[in-house]
Amino acid sequence: MIQITTLGALSGLLISIGLILRRVPPAYGMMIGAFLGAMIGLASLGDSVTLMINGVKGITPSVLRILAAGVLAGVLIESGGAGVIAEKIVDAVGEARAVIALILATMLLTAAGVFVDVAVITVAPIALAIAKRANISILSALVAMVGGGKAGNIISPNPNTIAASDAFNLPLTDVMMANIIPALVGLVVTYIVAKMLVNRGTKISEEMAIEETSQNNHPSLLAALTAPLVAIGLLALRPVAGIAIDPLIALPVGGVAGALAMGRIRDINTFAVGGLQRMSGVAIMLIGTGTLAGIIASSGLSNSLVEFLKASGLPAYLLAPLSGMMMSAATASTTAGTAVASNVFGPIIIALGIPSLGAAAMMHAGATVLDHMPHGSFFHATGGSVGMGISERLKALPWETLIGFSMAATSTLIYGILQF
Repeated sequence: MIQITTLGALSGLLISIGLILRRVPPAYGMMIGAFLGAMIGLASLGDSVTLMINGVKGITPSVLRILAAGVLAGVLIESGGAGVIAEKIVDAVGEARAVIALILATMLLTAAGVFVDVAVITVAPIALAIAKRANISILSALVAMVGGGKAGNIISPNPNTIAASDAFNLPLTDVMMANIIPALVGLVVTYIVAKMLVNRGTKISEEMAIEETSQNNHPSLLAALTAPLVAIGLLALRPVAGIAIDPLIALPVGGVAGALAMGRIRDINTFAVGGLQRMSGVAIMLIGTGTLAGIIASSGLSNSLVEFLKASGLPAYLLAPLSGMMMSAATASTTAGTAVASNVFGPIIIALGIPSLGAAAMMHAGATVLDHMPHGSFFHATGGSVGMGISERLKALPWETLIGFSMAATSTLIYGILQF
Protein backbone atom coordinates (compact mmCIF):
# COMPACT_ATOMS: atom_id res chain seq x y z
CA MET A 1 0.00 0.00 0.00
CA ILE A 2 1.27 3.46 -0.93
CA GLN A 3 1.93 5.67 2.10
CA ILE A 4 2.76 9.34 2.33
CA THR A 5 3.96 11.31 5.33
CA THR A 6 1.73 13.31 7.66
CA LEU A 7 3.68 16.41 6.60
CA GLY A 8 2.70 15.74 3.00
CA ALA A 9 -0.99 15.41 3.87
CA LEU A 10 -0.96 18.61 5.93
CA SER A 11 0.94 20.42 3.19
CA GLY A 12 -1.63 19.31 0.61
CA LEU A 13 -4.45 20.52 2.82
CA LEU A 14 -2.80 23.90 3.44
CA ILE A 15 -1.95 24.36 -0.25
CA SER A 16 -5.58 23.61 -1.15
CA ILE A 17 -6.84 26.18 1.37
CA GLY A 18 -4.35 28.76 0.10
CA LEU A 19 -5.38 28.25 -3.51
CA ILE A 20 -9.10 28.44 -2.68
CA LEU A 21 -8.44 31.68 -0.78
CA ARG A 22 -6.73 32.97 -3.94
CA ARG A 23 -10.00 32.33 -5.80
CA VAL A 24 -8.75 29.24 -7.64
CA PRO A 25 -11.81 27.03 -8.36
CA PRO A 26 -12.13 24.61 -5.40
CA ALA A 27 -11.93 21.50 -7.60
CA TYR A 28 -8.62 22.63 -9.12
CA GLY A 29 -7.36 23.92 -5.79
CA MET A 30 -7.88 20.54 -4.13
CA MET A 31 -6.46 18.61 -7.09
CA ILE A 32 -3.29 20.73 -7.10
CA GLY A 33 -3.05 20.52 -3.32
CA ALA A 34 -3.49 16.74 -3.44
CA PHE A 35 -0.79 16.31 -6.07
CA LEU A 36 1.75 18.60 -4.39
CA GLY A 37 0.95 17.11 -0.98
CA ALA A 38 1.64 13.62 -2.29
CA MET A 39 4.95 14.74 -3.79
CA ILE A 40 5.95 16.48 -0.55
CA GLY A 41 4.90 13.30 1.27
CA LEU A 42 7.58 11.39 -0.69
CA ALA A 43 5.29 9.61 -3.15
CA SER A 44 6.50 9.08 -6.71
CA LEU A 45 4.85 10.82 -9.65
CA GLY A 46 2.94 7.68 -10.62
CA ASP A 47 1.94 6.86 -7.05
CA SER A 48 0.66 10.41 -6.54
CA VAL A 49 -1.70 10.06 -9.50
CA THR A 50 -2.79 6.58 -8.35
CA LEU A 51 -3.71 7.87 -4.89
CA MET A 52 -5.70 10.73 -6.40
CA ILE A 53 -7.62 8.41 -8.73
CA ASN A 54 -8.33 5.93 -5.93
CA GLY A 55 -9.69 8.77 -3.82
CA VAL A 56 -12.08 9.81 -6.59
CA LYS A 57 -13.33 6.20 -6.88
CA GLY A 58 -14.58 6.41 -3.30
CA ILE A 59 -16.54 9.58 -4.10
CA THR A 60 -18.13 8.33 -7.35
CA PRO A 61 -21.35 6.88 -5.81
CA SER A 62 -22.02 10.21 -4.11
CA VAL A 63 -21.44 12.10 -7.36
CA LEU A 64 -23.97 9.90 -9.19
CA ARG A 65 -26.62 10.35 -6.51
CA ILE A 66 -26.01 14.10 -6.33
CA LEU A 67 -26.45 14.45 -10.10
CA ALA A 68 -29.70 12.45 -9.83
CA ALA A 69 -30.84 14.81 -7.06
CA GLY A 70 -30.60 17.62 -9.60
CA VAL A 71 -33.99 16.62 -11.02
CA LEU A 72 -35.67 17.17 -7.63
CA ALA A 73 -33.81 20.43 -7.02
CA GLY A 74 -34.54 21.65 -10.55
CA VAL A 75 -38.28 21.03 -10.25
CA LEU A 76 -38.44 22.81 -6.88
CA ILE A 77 -36.38 25.82 -7.91
CA GLU A 78 -37.04 26.34 -11.63
CA SER A 79 -40.82 25.93 -11.31
CA GLY A 80 -41.07 28.55 -8.58
CA GLY A 81 -42.22 25.87 -6.15
CA ALA A 82 -39.53 26.72 -3.60
CA GLY A 83 -40.65 30.34 -3.58
CA VAL A 84 -44.29 29.32 -3.13
CA ILE A 85 -43.38 27.12 -0.14
CA ALA A 86 -41.38 29.97 1.42
CA GLU A 87 -44.16 32.53 0.89
CA LYS A 88 -46.84 30.25 2.35
CA ILE A 89 -44.73 29.59 5.45
CA VAL A 90 -44.18 33.31 5.99
CA ASP A 91 -47.89 34.02 5.45
CA ALA A 92 -48.89 31.27 7.88
CA VAL A 93 -46.54 32.40 10.65
CA GLY A 94 -47.24 36.12 10.13
CA GLU A 95 -45.16 39.29 10.13
CA ALA A 96 -45.45 39.64 13.91
CA ARG A 97 -43.24 36.58 14.15
CA ALA A 98 -40.94 37.60 11.29
CA VAL A 99 -37.80 35.97 12.70
CA ILE A 100 -39.56 32.63 13.20
CA ALA A 101 -41.02 32.87 9.69
CA LEU A 102 -37.60 33.37 8.08
CA ILE A 103 -36.03 30.55 10.11
CA LEU A 104 -38.79 28.08 9.26
CA ALA A 105 -38.91 29.06 5.58
CA THR A 106 -35.22 28.35 4.95
CA MET A 107 -35.21 25.32 7.25
CA LEU A 108 -38.10 23.61 5.46
CA LEU A 109 -36.83 24.50 1.99
CA THR A 110 -33.41 23.04 2.78
CA ALA A 111 -34.92 19.98 4.44
CA ALA A 112 -36.94 19.43 1.26
CA GLY A 113 -33.77 19.18 -0.83
CA VAL A 114 -32.86 22.75 -1.78
CA PHE A 115 -29.22 23.83 -1.27
CA VAL A 116 -28.71 26.14 1.73
CA ASP A 117 -27.41 29.04 -0.36
CA VAL A 118 -30.23 28.60 -2.89
CA ALA A 119 -32.77 28.48 -0.05
CA VAL A 120 -31.40 31.73 1.37
CA ILE A 121 -31.41 33.39 -2.07
CA THR A 122 -34.99 32.18 -2.62
CA VAL A 123 -36.25 33.50 0.71
CA ALA A 124 -34.16 36.73 0.60
CA PRO A 125 -36.64 38.93 -1.35
CA ILE A 126 -39.44 37.87 1.01
CA ALA A 127 -37.10 38.38 3.97
CA LEU A 128 -36.20 41.93 2.93
CA ALA A 129 -39.84 42.91 2.53
CA ILE A 130 -41.03 41.39 5.81
CA ALA A 131 -37.94 42.60 7.72
CA LYS A 132 -38.52 46.16 6.49
CA ARG A 133 -42.09 46.15 7.79
CA ALA A 134 -41.05 44.51 11.08
CA ASN A 135 -38.03 46.88 11.46
CA ILE A 136 -35.49 44.04 11.64
CA SER A 137 -31.82 44.57 10.76
CA ILE A 138 -30.22 42.91 7.73
CA LEU A 139 -27.84 41.07 10.07
CA SER A 140 -30.71 39.55 12.03
CA ALA A 141 -32.56 38.52 8.86
CA LEU A 142 -29.46 36.89 7.36
CA VAL A 143 -28.57 34.99 10.54
CA ALA A 144 -32.18 33.78 10.81
CA MET A 145 -32.11 32.44 7.25
CA VAL A 146 -28.63 30.90 7.47
CA GLY A 147 -29.37 29.27 10.83
CA GLY A 148 -32.62 27.83 9.55
CA GLY A 149 -30.80 26.57 6.47
CA LYS A 150 -28.09 24.90 8.54
CA ALA A 151 -30.71 23.15 10.67
CA GLY A 152 -32.57 21.92 7.61
CA ASN A 153 -29.36 20.86 5.90
CA ILE A 154 -28.46 18.14 8.41
CA ILE A 155 -31.86 16.45 7.99
CA SER A 156 -32.12 16.83 4.21
CA PRO A 157 -31.51 14.62 1.15
CA ASN A 158 -28.83 17.12 0.08
CA PRO A 159 -25.33 16.27 -1.23
CA ASN A 160 -23.70 16.49 2.21
CA THR A 161 -26.11 13.91 3.67
CA ILE A 162 -25.67 11.70 0.61
CA ALA A 163 -21.88 11.87 1.04
CA ALA A 164 -22.13 10.81 4.70
CA SER A 165 -24.57 7.96 4.01
CA ASP A 166 -22.42 6.62 1.17
CA ALA A 167 -19.16 6.77 3.14
CA PHE A 168 -20.64 4.91 6.11
CA ASN A 169 -22.81 2.57 3.98
CA LEU A 170 -26.00 3.73 5.69
CA PRO A 171 -29.51 4.35 4.32
CA LEU A 172 -29.97 8.01 3.46
CA THR A 173 -33.11 8.25 5.62
CA ASP A 174 -31.19 6.99 8.68
CA VAL A 175 -28.61 9.76 8.34
CA MET A 176 -31.36 12.33 7.73
CA MET A 177 -33.30 11.32 10.86
CA ALA A 178 -30.23 10.96 13.07
CA ASN A 179 -29.82 14.72 13.50
CA ILE A 180 -33.45 15.74 14.02
CA ILE A 181 -32.86 16.71 17.67
CA PRO A 182 -29.64 18.66 16.90
CA ALA A 183 -31.56 20.44 14.11
CA LEU A 184 -34.29 21.46 16.56
CA VAL A 185 -31.65 22.77 18.97
CA GLY A 186 -30.14 24.70 16.07
CA LEU A 187 -33.54 26.30 15.38
CA VAL A 188 -33.88 27.42 19.00
CA VAL A 189 -30.35 28.86 19.10
CA THR A 190 -30.94 30.60 15.76
CA TYR A 191 -34.10 32.22 17.11
CA ILE A 192 -32.34 33.45 20.27
CA VAL A 193 -29.39 34.85 18.29
CA ALA A 194 -31.52 36.45 15.57
CA LYS A 195 -33.74 38.15 18.19
CA MET A 196 -30.61 39.51 19.89
CA LEU A 197 -29.48 41.01 16.57
CA VAL A 198 -32.80 42.64 15.60
CA ASN A 199 -31.52 46.15 16.35
CA ARG A 200 -27.86 45.59 15.47
CA GLY A 201 -26.38 46.62 12.16
CA THR A 202 -27.94 48.27 9.12
CA LYS A 203 -31.69 48.48 8.77
CA ILE A 204 -33.38 47.63 5.49
CA SER A 205 -34.09 50.58 3.19
CA GLU A 206 -37.11 51.08 0.92
CA GLU A 207 -34.94 50.47 -2.15
CA MET A 208 -33.75 47.09 -0.86
CA ALA A 209 -37.21 45.86 0.13
CA ILE A 210 -38.62 45.44 -3.36
CA GLU A 211 -41.47 42.96 -3.26
CA GLU A 212 -42.02 40.62 -6.16
CA THR A 213 -45.63 40.61 -7.26
CA SER A 214 -45.48 38.35 -10.29
CA GLN A 215 -47.05 34.96 -9.61
CA ASN A 216 -47.29 33.84 -13.24
CA ASN A 217 -47.34 30.08 -13.65
CA HIS A 218 -46.41 29.42 -10.03
CA PRO A 219 -47.71 26.09 -8.68
CA SER A 220 -50.09 25.63 -5.78
CA LEU A 221 -48.65 24.76 -2.37
CA LEU A 222 -49.78 21.13 -2.63
CA ALA A 223 -48.21 20.76 -6.07
CA ALA A 224 -44.98 22.40 -4.84
CA LEU A 225 -44.81 20.00 -1.89
CA THR A 226 -45.42 16.90 -4.02
CA ALA A 227 -41.82 16.52 -5.23
CA PRO A 228 -40.11 16.46 -1.80
CA LEU A 229 -42.93 14.44 -0.21
CA VAL A 230 -42.77 11.71 -2.88
CA ALA A 231 -38.95 11.58 -2.75
CA ILE A 232 -38.83 11.35 1.05
CA GLY A 233 -41.75 8.89 1.03
CA LEU A 234 -39.88 6.55 -1.33
CA LEU A 235 -36.74 6.77 0.80
CA ALA A 236 -38.81 6.08 3.93
CA LEU A 237 -40.01 2.75 2.51
CA ARG A 238 -36.75 1.16 3.65
CA PRO A 239 -37.15 1.69 7.41
CA VAL A 240 -40.96 1.41 7.28
CA ALA A 241 -41.55 -1.54 4.93
CA GLY A 242 -38.09 -2.97 4.27
CA ILE A 243 -38.21 -1.88 0.61
CA ALA A 244 -34.89 -0.30 -0.33
CA ILE A 245 -35.17 2.39 -3.01
CA ASP A 246 -31.85 4.06 -3.70
CA PRO A 247 -31.67 7.89 -3.73
CA LEU A 248 -30.42 7.52 -7.32
CA ILE A 249 -34.01 6.50 -8.16
CA ALA A 250 -36.10 8.11 -5.40
CA LEU A 251 -34.91 11.70 -5.83
CA PRO A 252 -35.50 12.05 -9.59
CA VAL A 253 -38.81 10.15 -9.33
CA GLY A 254 -39.89 12.70 -6.72
CA GLY A 255 -38.96 15.47 -9.14
CA VAL A 256 -40.98 13.91 -11.97
CA ALA A 257 -43.97 13.42 -9.64
CA GLY A 258 -43.73 17.08 -8.68
CA ALA A 259 -43.72 18.17 -12.33
CA LEU A 260 -46.80 16.00 -12.94
CA ALA A 261 -48.61 17.50 -9.95
CA MET A 262 -47.86 20.99 -11.25
CA GLY A 263 -49.17 20.09 -14.70
CA ARG A 264 -45.77 20.91 -16.16
CA ILE A 265 -44.43 17.51 -17.18
CA ARG A 266 -43.57 18.97 -20.58
CA ASP A 267 -41.09 21.24 -18.81
CA ILE A 268 -39.33 18.38 -17.01
CA ASN A 269 -36.33 18.59 -19.33
CA THR A 270 -35.99 22.32 -18.64
CA PHE A 271 -36.23 21.65 -14.91
CA ALA A 272 -33.67 18.84 -15.16
CA VAL A 273 -31.24 21.05 -17.09
CA GLY A 274 -31.58 23.78 -14.46
CA GLY A 275 -31.05 21.27 -11.66
CA LEU A 276 -28.06 19.72 -13.41
CA GLN A 277 -26.45 23.14 -13.76
CA ARG A 278 -26.82 23.68 -10.02
CA MET A 279 -25.55 20.21 -9.12
CA SER A 280 -22.69 20.04 -11.63
CA GLY A 281 -20.62 22.52 -9.63
CA VAL A 282 -20.99 20.39 -6.50
CA ALA A 283 -20.25 17.18 -8.42
CA ILE A 284 -17.10 18.66 -9.97
CA MET A 285 -16.00 20.00 -6.60
CA LEU A 286 -16.46 16.53 -5.10
CA ILE A 287 -14.13 15.05 -7.70
CA GLY A 288 -11.46 17.47 -6.49
CA THR A 289 -12.42 16.56 -2.93
CA GLY A 290 -11.89 12.89 -3.76
CA THR A 291 -8.32 13.49 -4.91
CA LEU A 292 -7.51 15.26 -1.65
CA ALA A 293 -9.28 12.58 0.39
CA GLY A 294 -7.22 9.92 -1.38
CA ILE A 295 -3.98 11.60 -0.32
CA ILE A 296 -5.03 12.23 3.28
CA ALA A 297 -6.41 8.69 3.66
CA SER A 298 -3.04 7.25 2.61
CA SER A 299 -1.13 9.31 5.15
CA GLY A 300 -0.62 9.09 8.87
CA LEU A 301 -2.69 12.22 9.53
CA SER A 302 -5.74 10.40 10.86
CA ASN A 303 -3.60 8.19 13.10
CA SER A 304 -1.77 11.28 14.35
CA LEU A 305 -5.10 12.84 15.33
CA VAL A 306 -6.12 9.68 17.16
CA GLU A 307 -2.81 9.66 19.05
CA PHE A 308 -3.28 13.32 19.91
CA LEU A 309 -6.73 12.59 21.35
CA LYS A 310 -5.36 9.70 23.39
CA ALA A 311 -2.43 11.75 24.70
CA SER A 312 -4.72 14.62 25.68
CA GLY A 313 -7.12 12.28 27.45
CA LEU A 314 -10.01 13.25 25.18
CA PRO A 315 -12.48 10.53 24.11
CA ALA A 316 -12.05 8.98 20.66
CA TYR A 317 -15.58 9.88 19.54
CA LEU A 318 -14.54 13.54 19.37
CA LEU A 319 -12.66 12.66 16.19
CA ALA A 320 -16.00 12.55 14.34
CA PRO A 321 -17.24 16.11 14.95
CA LEU A 322 -13.72 17.56 14.96
CA SER A 323 -12.84 16.04 11.59
CA GLY A 324 -16.08 17.35 10.08
CA MET A 325 -15.36 20.76 11.57
CA MET A 326 -11.77 20.91 10.31
CA MET A 327 -12.53 19.70 6.80
CA SER A 328 -15.48 22.08 6.39
CA ALA A 329 -13.26 24.94 7.53
CA ALA A 330 -10.61 23.90 5.00
CA THR A 331 -13.05 23.64 2.09
CA ALA A 332 -15.68 26.22 3.23
CA SER A 333 -18.30 23.68 2.20
CA THR A 334 -20.58 21.34 4.14
CA THR A 335 -20.58 18.85 1.28
CA ALA A 336 -16.83 18.81 0.65
CA GLY A 337 -16.10 18.85 4.38
CA THR A 338 -18.41 15.91 5.04
CA ALA A 339 -17.07 13.99 2.04
CA VAL A 340 -13.39 14.38 2.98
CA ALA A 341 -13.95 13.74 6.69
CA SER A 342 -16.16 10.68 6.21
CA ASN A 343 -13.96 9.05 3.58
CA VAL A 344 -10.68 9.73 5.40
CA PHE A 345 -11.59 9.43 9.07
CA GLY A 346 -14.68 7.20 8.80
CA PRO A 347 -12.85 3.83 8.74
CA ILE A 348 -10.67 4.78 11.72
CA ILE A 349 -13.65 6.04 13.73
CA ILE A 350 -15.49 2.76 13.08
CA ALA A 351 -12.35 0.81 14.06
CA LEU A 352 -12.34 2.69 17.38
CA GLY A 353 -15.71 1.10 18.15
CA ILE A 354 -17.97 4.07 17.44
CA PRO A 355 -21.27 3.02 15.76
CA SER A 356 -21.46 4.10 12.13
CA LEU A 357 -24.74 6.03 12.46
CA GLY A 358 -23.49 8.01 15.43
CA ALA A 359 -20.20 8.71 13.67
CA ALA A 360 -22.00 9.90 10.53
CA ALA A 361 -24.35 12.12 12.53
CA MET A 362 -21.57 13.74 14.59
CA MET A 363 -19.36 14.26 11.56
CA HIS A 364 -22.21 15.69 9.51
CA ALA A 365 -23.23 18.10 12.26
CA GLY A 366 -19.59 19.05 12.80
CA ALA A 367 -19.33 20.05 9.14
CA THR A 368 -21.89 22.84 9.71
CA VAL A 369 -19.72 24.68 12.25
CA LEU A 370 -17.28 26.39 9.85
CA ASP A 371 -18.75 25.81 6.39
CA HIS A 372 -19.51 29.52 5.96
CA MET A 373 -15.91 30.78 5.89
CA PRO A 374 -15.07 33.67 3.52
CA HIS A 375 -13.07 31.56 1.05
CA GLY A 376 -16.24 29.69 0.03
CA SER A 377 -19.08 30.70 -2.29
CA PHE A 378 -21.73 30.40 0.45
CA PHE A 379 -20.35 33.44 2.29
CA HIS A 380 -20.59 35.68 -0.77
CA ALA A 381 -23.83 34.29 -2.25
CA THR A 382 -25.79 34.70 0.99
CA GLY A 383 -24.38 38.16 1.71
CA GLY A 384 -25.13 39.30 -1.83
CA SER A 385 -28.72 38.06 -1.61
CA VAL A 386 -29.51 40.74 1.00
CA GLY A 387 -27.20 43.44 -0.39
CA MET A 388 -24.74 43.11 2.48
CA GLY A 389 -21.16 44.40 2.23
CA ILE A 390 -18.14 42.26 3.13
CA SER A 391 -17.45 44.02 6.44
CA GLU A 392 -21.02 43.56 7.67
CA ARG A 393 -21.16 40.01 6.31
CA LEU A 394 -18.13 39.18 8.46
CA LYS A 395 -20.08 40.22 11.57
CA ALA A 396 -22.43 37.28 10.99
CA LEU A 397 -19.63 34.68 11.10
CA PRO A 398 -19.40 34.24 14.91
CA TRP A 399 -23.18 33.79 15.16
CA GLU A 400 -23.28 31.29 12.30
CA THR A 401 -20.45 29.38 13.99
CA LEU A 402 -22.34 29.37 17.29
CA ILE A 403 -25.44 27.92 15.59
CA GLY A 404 -23.40 25.20 13.88
CA PHE A 405 -21.54 24.46 17.12
CA SER A 406 -24.81 24.06 19.04
CA MET A 407 -25.92 21.36 16.59
CA ALA A 408 -22.53 19.61 16.61
CA ALA A 409 -22.43 19.69 20.43
CA THR A 410 -25.96 18.27 20.67
CA SER A 411 -25.15 15.49 18.20
CA THR A 412 -21.97 14.68 20.15
CA LEU A 413 -23.93 14.62 23.41
CA ILE A 414 -26.47 12.18 21.96
CA TYR A 415 -24.17 9.82 20.06
CA GLY A 416 -20.84 10.29 21.82
CA ILE A 417 -21.49 10.91 25.51
CA LEU A 418 -24.91 9.27 25.94
CA GLN A 419 -24.22 6.73 23.13
CA PHE A 420 -27.77 6.38 21.82
